[in-house]
Amino acid sequence: MTYIFMAAGKGTRLYPLTLNYPKSLYKLDKDTTVLKRMITLIKKYDNNAKIVVVIGFKKERIKEEIDGVIFVTNPFYEITNSIASLWFARNYLEDDQVVLINGDIVLEEKVIEKIMCKRTNQPLVLIDSSIKNDGDYNVQVSGNRVLVMSKDLNDYYGEYTGVTKLDGVSAIKLKECVIEMVENEMYDQWYENALVKMIFNSDFELYYEDIRDYKWTEVDCVSDLLLAKQIHMEY
Repeated sequence: MTYIFMAAGKGTRLYPLTLNYPKSLYKLDKDTTVLKRMITLIKKYDNNAKIVVVIGFKKERIKEEIDGVIFVTNPFYEITNSIASLWFARNYLEDDQVVLINGDIVLEEKVIEKIMCKRTNQPLVLIDSSIKNDGDYNVQVSGNRVLVMSKDLNDYYGEYTGVTKLDGVSAIKLKECVIEMVENEMYDQWYENALVKMIFNSDFELYYEDIRDYKWTEVDCVSDLLLAKQIHMEY
Protein backbone atom coordinates (compact mmCIF):
# COMPACT_ATOMS: atom_id res chain seq x y z
CA MET A 1 0.00 0.00 0.00
CA THR A 2 1.02 3.59 -0.60
CA TYR A 3 0.62 6.14 2.20
CA ILE A 4 0.83 9.84 1.32
CA PHE A 5 1.33 12.33 4.14
CA MET A 6 0.43 16.00 3.64
CA ALA A 7 3.09 17.79 5.68
CA ALA A 8 3.93 20.91 3.66
CA GLY A 9 1.93 23.54 5.55
CA LYS A 10 3.05 26.17 8.05
CA GLY A 11 0.62 25.34 10.87
CA THR A 12 -0.34 28.96 11.38
CA ARG A 13 -3.06 28.15 13.91
CA LEU A 14 -0.32 27.11 16.34
CA TYR A 15 1.69 30.32 16.08
CA PRO A 16 4.05 31.22 17.68
CA LEU A 17 4.96 27.58 18.41
CA THR A 18 5.24 26.80 14.70
CA LEU A 19 6.95 29.95 13.47
CA ASN A 20 10.21 28.08 12.95
CA TYR A 21 9.17 24.48 13.41
CA PRO A 22 6.70 22.26 11.50
CA LYS A 23 3.93 20.96 13.75
CA SER A 24 4.42 17.46 12.34
CA LEU A 25 7.72 17.47 14.28
CA TYR A 26 6.04 18.23 17.61
CA LYS A 27 7.63 15.87 20.14
CA LEU A 28 5.37 13.36 21.86
CA ASP A 29 8.36 12.20 23.90
CA LYS A 30 12.09 12.88 23.64
CA ASP A 31 12.51 10.50 20.69
CA THR A 32 9.14 10.55 18.93
CA THR A 33 7.46 13.22 16.83
CA VAL A 34 3.90 13.24 15.48
CA LEU A 35 5.02 12.28 11.98
CA LYS A 36 7.66 9.77 13.07
CA ARG A 37 5.16 7.95 15.29
CA MET A 38 2.64 7.56 12.47
CA ILE A 39 5.26 6.32 10.03
CA THR A 40 6.73 3.87 12.56
CA LEU A 41 3.31 2.38 13.30
CA ILE A 42 2.43 2.05 9.61
CA LYS A 43 5.67 0.16 8.99
CA LYS A 44 4.90 -2.04 12.00
CA TYR A 45 1.57 -3.18 10.53
CA ASP A 46 2.37 -3.03 6.80
CA ASN A 47 5.69 -4.59 5.88
CA ASN A 48 5.28 -3.50 2.24
CA ALA A 49 4.32 0.09 2.93
CA LYS A 50 5.48 2.74 0.49
CA ILE A 51 5.44 6.02 2.39
CA VAL A 52 5.44 9.39 0.64
CA VAL A 53 5.76 12.64 2.59
CA VAL A 54 4.90 15.92 0.87
CA ILE A 55 6.99 18.69 2.44
CA GLY A 56 7.41 22.43 2.04
CA PHE A 57 7.75 24.56 5.18
CA LYS A 58 11.06 23.81 6.97
CA LYS A 59 11.50 20.80 4.72
CA GLU A 60 15.12 20.18 5.68
CA ARG A 61 14.15 19.68 9.31
CA ILE A 62 11.65 17.02 8.31
CA LYS A 63 14.23 15.31 6.12
CA GLU A 64 16.65 15.24 9.04
CA GLU A 65 14.04 13.67 11.32
CA ILE A 66 12.51 11.04 9.02
CA ASP A 67 14.19 8.32 6.97
CA GLY A 68 13.01 5.41 4.88
CA VAL A 69 10.37 7.45 3.02
CA ILE A 70 9.99 9.18 -0.33
CA PHE A 71 9.97 12.98 -0.11
CA VAL A 72 8.03 15.16 -2.53
CA THR A 73 8.32 18.95 -2.30
CA ASN A 74 5.56 21.48 -2.76
CA PRO A 75 7.64 24.61 -3.41
CA PHE A 76 4.53 26.79 -3.41
CA TYR A 77 3.29 25.78 0.04
CA GLU A 78 2.96 29.42 1.17
CA ILE A 79 0.41 30.30 -1.51
CA THR A 80 -1.33 26.95 -2.11
CA ASN A 81 -3.31 24.40 -0.15
CA SER A 82 -3.19 20.61 0.14
CA ILE A 83 -4.60 20.04 -3.35
CA ALA A 84 -1.34 21.42 -4.74
CA SER A 85 0.64 19.13 -2.45
CA LEU A 86 -1.29 16.13 -3.76
CA TRP A 87 -0.77 17.37 -7.32
CA PHE A 88 3.01 17.18 -6.79
CA ALA A 89 2.55 13.63 -5.46
CA ARG A 90 -0.02 12.68 -8.11
CA ASN A 91 2.00 9.85 -9.64
CA TYR A 92 1.87 8.01 -6.31
CA LEU A 93 -1.90 7.75 -6.68
CA GLU A 94 -1.24 5.00 -9.22
CA ASP A 95 -1.43 2.10 -6.79
CA ASP A 96 -4.21 -0.38 -6.06
CA GLN A 97 -4.38 0.86 -2.46
CA VAL A 98 -3.64 4.44 -1.37
CA VAL A 99 -4.07 6.11 2.01
CA LEU A 100 -3.97 9.91 2.26
CA ILE A 101 -3.09 11.28 5.70
CA ASN A 102 -2.81 14.81 7.00
CA GLY A 103 0.62 15.28 8.56
CA ASP A 104 -0.67 16.57 11.90
CA ILE A 105 -2.88 13.58 12.80
CA VAL A 106 -2.30 11.39 15.85
CA LEU A 107 -4.30 8.15 15.95
CA GLU A 108 -4.62 5.49 18.56
CA GLU A 109 -2.44 2.55 17.51
CA LYS A 110 -5.42 0.22 17.13
CA VAL A 111 -6.85 2.44 14.36
CA ILE A 112 -3.65 2.04 12.39
CA GLU A 113 -3.55 -1.71 12.96
CA LYS A 114 -7.22 -2.56 12.40
CA ILE A 115 -8.32 0.08 9.86
CA MET A 116 -5.62 2.19 8.23
CA CYS A 117 -3.32 -0.66 7.23
CA LYS A 118 -6.11 -2.96 6.01
CA ARG A 119 -6.98 -3.13 2.32
CA THR A 120 -10.23 -1.61 1.13
CA ASN A 121 -12.40 -2.41 -1.89
CA GLN A 122 -14.12 0.98 -1.84
CA PRO A 123 -13.10 4.61 -1.24
CA LEU A 124 -13.79 5.78 2.29
CA VAL A 125 -12.96 8.47 4.80
CA LEU A 126 -12.50 7.99 8.52
CA ILE A 127 -14.88 10.09 10.59
CA ASP A 128 -15.77 10.54 14.27
CA SER A 129 -19.54 10.67 14.78
CA SER A 130 -19.14 11.59 18.46
CA ILE A 131 -18.20 15.13 17.38
CA LYS A 132 -21.38 17.06 16.65
CA ASN A 133 -20.24 20.58 17.54
CA ASP A 134 -17.22 22.71 16.72
CA GLY A 135 -15.82 20.21 14.23
CA ASP A 136 -13.15 21.48 11.86
CA TYR A 137 -13.89 19.69 8.56
CA ASN A 138 -17.25 17.99 8.82
CA VAL A 139 -19.12 15.23 7.04
CA GLN A 140 -22.80 14.71 6.30
CA VAL A 141 -23.91 11.23 5.27
CA SER A 142 -26.88 9.27 3.99
CA GLY A 143 -26.87 5.60 4.86
CA ASN A 144 -23.33 4.37 4.40
CA ARG A 145 -22.34 7.05 1.87
CA VAL A 146 -20.86 10.52 2.26
CA LEU A 147 -23.08 13.30 0.90
CA VAL A 148 -20.72 16.24 1.45
CA MET A 149 -17.66 17.32 3.42
CA SER A 150 -16.97 20.95 4.28
CA LYS A 151 -15.60 23.38 6.82
CA ASP A 152 -18.89 25.27 6.52
CA LEU A 153 -21.31 22.55 7.59
CA ASN A 154 -23.30 23.42 10.71
CA ASP A 155 -25.42 20.26 10.68
CA TYR A 156 -23.37 17.14 10.18
CA TYR A 157 -22.97 13.49 11.12
CA GLY A 158 -19.37 13.66 12.29
CA GLU A 159 -15.93 15.20 11.91
CA TYR A 160 -13.47 14.07 9.26
CA THR A 161 -10.33 12.71 10.90
CA GLY A 162 -7.83 13.57 8.18
CA VAL A 163 -7.55 10.07 6.66
CA THR A 164 -8.85 8.90 3.26
CA LYS A 165 -8.50 5.32 1.97
CA LEU A 166 -8.73 4.60 -1.76
CA ASP A 167 -8.81 1.54 -3.96
CA GLY A 168 -7.03 1.64 -7.31
CA VAL A 169 -9.99 2.86 -9.37
CA SER A 170 -10.92 5.70 -7.02
CA ALA A 171 -7.27 6.74 -6.63
CA ILE A 172 -7.02 7.29 -10.40
CA LYS A 173 -10.31 9.21 -10.41
CA LEU A 174 -9.00 11.47 -7.65
CA LYS A 175 -5.76 12.00 -9.54
CA GLU A 176 -7.67 13.11 -12.62
CA CYS A 177 -9.86 15.48 -10.60
CA VAL A 178 -6.88 17.01 -8.78
CA ILE A 179 -5.10 17.62 -12.10
CA GLU A 180 -8.22 19.24 -13.54
CA MET A 181 -8.69 21.51 -10.53
CA VAL A 182 -5.06 22.61 -10.47
CA GLU A 183 -5.13 23.27 -14.23
CA ASN A 184 -8.13 25.51 -13.49
CA GLU A 185 -6.03 27.42 -10.92
CA MET A 186 -7.88 26.06 -7.87
CA TYR A 187 -4.65 25.95 -5.89
CA ASP A 188 -6.24 27.19 -2.67
CA GLN A 189 -8.46 24.13 -2.15
CA TRP A 190 -8.14 21.27 0.30
CA TYR A 191 -7.56 18.02 -1.58
CA GLU A 192 -10.69 16.66 0.11
CA ASN A 193 -12.69 19.23 -1.86
CA ALA A 194 -11.80 17.23 -4.97
CA LEU A 195 -13.65 14.27 -3.46
CA VAL A 196 -16.66 16.50 -2.83
CA LYS A 197 -16.50 17.78 -6.41
CA MET A 198 -16.51 14.17 -7.63
CA ILE A 199 -19.59 13.40 -5.52
CA PHE A 200 -21.52 16.37 -6.87
CA ASN A 201 -20.39 16.21 -10.50
CA SER A 202 -20.00 12.49 -11.12
CA ASP A 203 -22.08 10.80 -8.40
CA PHE A 204 -18.84 9.42 -6.99
CA GLU A 205 -19.57 6.84 -4.29
CA LEU A 206 -17.57 7.74 -1.19
CA TYR A 207 -18.12 5.75 1.99
CA TYR A 208 -17.04 6.23 5.58
CA GLU A 209 -15.81 4.31 8.60
CA ASP A 210 -16.66 5.62 12.05
CA ILE A 211 -13.81 5.62 14.61
CA ARG A 212 -15.79 7.22 17.43
CA ASP A 213 -14.68 4.45 19.80
CA TYR A 214 -11.00 5.24 19.30
CA LYS A 215 -8.84 8.15 20.39
CA TRP A 216 -7.39 10.55 17.85
CA THR A 217 -6.62 14.23 17.37
CA GLU A 218 -5.60 16.73 14.75
CA VAL A 219 -2.87 18.97 16.17
CA ASP A 220 -4.26 22.47 15.69
CA CYS A 221 -4.10 24.07 19.15
CA VAL A 222 -2.30 23.69 22.46
CA SER A 223 -4.99 21.41 23.94
CA ASP A 224 -4.54 19.15 20.89
CA LEU A 225 -0.84 18.89 21.70
CA LEU A 226 -1.67 17.63 25.18
CA LEU A 227 -4.18 15.08 23.84
CA ALA A 228 -1.63 13.88 21.28
CA LYS A 229 0.86 13.19 24.06
CA GLN A 230 -1.79 11.37 26.05
CA ILE A 231 -2.69 9.13 23.11
CA HIS A 232 0.96 8.35 22.53
CA MET A 233 1.71 7.53 26.14
CA GLU A 234 -1.36 5.30 26.62
CA TYR A 235 -0.75 3.00 23.68
